[in-house]
Amino acid sequence: MKNIILRNSDNYPVALTIAGSDSGGGAGIQADLRTFSSFGVFGASAITAVTAQNPCEVRNVAPIEPEMVKSQIEAVFAKFAVKSVKTGMLHNSRTVAIVADHLKNRGISVIVDPVMISTSGVPLIEDDAVEAMKQQLFPVAEWITPNIPEAEKLLNIKITSLKQMKQAATALASEYNLSCIIKGGHAFDKENRAVDVVSSNGHLFLLTTPLINFDKEAESTLTHGTGCTFSAAIAAGFALDIPWRDTLISAKAFVFGSLSEGVKLGKNIYAMYPPAGSYKNKVKII
Repeated sequence: MKNIILRNSDNYPVALTIAGSDSGGGAGIQADLRTFSSFGVFGASAITAVTAQNPCEVRNVAPIEPEMVKSQIEAVFAKFAVKSVKTGMLHNSRTVAIVADHLKNRGISVIVDPVMISTSGVPLIEDDAVEAMKQQLFPVAEWITPNIPEAEKLLNIKITSLKQMKQAATALASEYNLSCIIKGGHAFDKENRAVDVVSSNGHLFLLTTPLINFDKEAESTLTHGTGCTFSAAIAAGFALDIPWRDTLISAKAFVFGSLSEGVKLGKNIYAMYPPAGSYKNKVKII
């Protein structure tokens, strides 16, 4: 047996993703583990649902029994020195309750991406799970990363401007005593930027990159998985003990780079891919 050469004597950083499986590989568990690896973080996983999907459609969703989700989480925590956790698609209230119960009082960073609906419009969470998320999971979270439709559902409002995005981020951060990033893309920006709104510790920031001019053929599939990738990159940054502002910049740059260096995988099918270069100079936090 050959001697094993360890990279160092300290624990290698470990992040856990608790989310659904995407058979197309662009989002969910697959995107999370790919992102962790790109950041030099060991990825563990607990799968909450299996989906039959590709970047254009979700054909079927099969939730994993909550007790099996519980067993996966317990098995990981039993042996791994997990430093951060991100949650994605949790599907039902029983799974939300189990996840929340197993993450509280661990002293680790918890990032909740409240996945509710697919890009193609298929619901990925049951109605009662939204309330369970707010009442049970948000209290153990350090950060939440909803997109605009998810923020609207969480607050029961309509967001139609950048000003309302800022108000919504502030409201969520204040109500649940956490930090909130509302992912907005270019929805309401007039300066050709992709803009996310960050509310943290009573302060409001804009996290921006230039808007990428996609080829029309590529755009509809290339952006699949951006939210999963972003929240996974945040979890990776916290696993590496990077300060939160630098973590957000790294995560935003990683998404920008992954879009910029996307790959073609089939006829009219494109996907984000971990970039070879650094794109931090493209990110501004204002």
